[in-house]
Amino acid sequence: MRVAAVAQALVLGLFVVVVLSDAGLVAPTVAATYPWLIWVVVAFSAVSAVLNTITQRPRERRIWPPVALVMLASSLVVALNG
Repeated sequence: MRVAAVAQALVLGLFVVVVLSDAGLVAPTVAATYPWLIWVVVAFSAVSAVLNTITQRPRERRIWPPVALVMLASSLVVALNG
């Protein structure tokens, strides 16, 4: 489980770089070279929001849907305006 948590943290870190790059704040060459990556982040965030909303665990349902929705909203705003 620790390996999976580290892998997830790395993926989320890459997503941060993609969103910030598309927003023009960090490494703009990433967004220029791979403009479709922001849509991967949006799609992942949408799936994450749905799956976190339908989870059976009440504690997870209280914490993670708002986080996933913020990720979805922010990446979508950047994708549409970037």
